[in-house]
Amino acid sequence: MDHSEDLNWKIFFEENSKPSHFDENVKLIFEVCQQAAIKKHRVALVTSGGTTVPLEQNTVRFIDNFSAGTRGSASAEYFLEAGYQVIFLHRSKSLEPYSRHLVGRSIFDMIEILPENITIGQKHQVELRTLTEKYQQYKCNLLMISFNSLSDYLWLLQATAQKMQILGPLALLYLAAAVSDFYIPASQMPCHKIQSSGGPLSLSLQLVPKMLAPLVTLWAPNAFIVSFKLETNETLLESKSKESLEKYHHHVVIGNLLHSRKVYVILVDRSSSPPEEIRLSDSELESGVEIESKIVENLKERHTKYYANHKTG
Repeated sequence: MDHSEDLNWKIFFEENSKPSHFDENVKLIFEVCQQAAIKKHRVALVTSGGTTVPLEQNTVRFIDNFSAGTRGSASAEYFLEAGYQVIFLHRSKSLEPYSRHLVGRSIFDMIEILPENITIGQKHQVELRTLTEKYQQYKCNLLMISFNSLSDYLWLLQATAQKMQILGPLALLYLAAAVSDFYIPASQMPCHKIQSSGGPLSLSLQLVPKMLAPLVTLWAPNAFIVSFKLETNETLLESKSKESLEKYHHHVVIGNLLHSRKVYVILVDRSSSPPEEIRLSDSELESGVEIESKIVENLKERHTKYYANHKTG
């Protein structure tokens, strides 16, 4: 990590204030990590959803990133079912583990009205029972923390990674959030709503400092760290994923293409081996298999080897 990058991320935190309820959330995160460290329990930080970039300090307008939180919320479920405790750092009102299965459906369509009371319709009872049983089983291992803006997310990411240091190689960071590449520094933002009476609007956006560098070297140096690379050009996917690994020296980059991300990904590591491909077959798609189940299975195996090597290394 060169000095300019070191300076840039530090300046970002100096210029952007902590989110509301920051101290309370960090306390909850530390309690999870502390108990897991005592029990030698693996913990996965799963980041999910998009980040907003406010245009005003009293925010009315903002730039948003494309993400509903599908990959993160699904992956969180599979990490829980794989035996991890999960810290789910997610965009407010994005998809969440288990409840994501009900999004897009009205509760009123599930309810039947009886003469004396109401009940869940017969055709929905099995699904809701299964989801509720899973949620009840795993909720004690799930901590959900929400964010909205880019600065909220980065403050919480830094704090969570730092608290996870106590876990050493038991920690896994799965960075699936869609993080803005550009932002407006707080010092350059107008205080109040931008008025349309001023005519056409021109914006000058600054590059967001790359937080993977301090994350890998300073905040969570012994954690198993997984990032994502989204591209629209297939010919760039492998090379861009390798570039990221070479620059930041973390462990896995999951490369995916915008229009096939739900059925195909590549996993690139720092070995000389070709990228590992995960592709859902037609029969798997028809039976409802989610690619995140295979991603998490693969990462758990890699994390197990990493932990074993770290203990004996």
